Amino acid sequence: MTDKTTQTYPCPQCKKLTRWDNNPWRPFCCERCKLIDLGDWAAERHAIPGDPEIPGADFDEQ
Repeated sequence: MTDKTTQTYPCPQCKKLTRWDNNPWRPFCCERCKLIDLGDWAAERHAIPGDPEIPGADFDEQ
């Protein structure tokens, strides 16, 4: 059985192999990759698929 805390994995941003244990930026390899990913979400370059939002759909129509 392998201990997950000692495994290496590719950083989701730069693909550099990094260790899970003692990594304050996991799943990223460093703070830079973490901030790049956060910026991509803020700029809406990443999105979770779903139905398009209909304006006013949250309000009851009377």
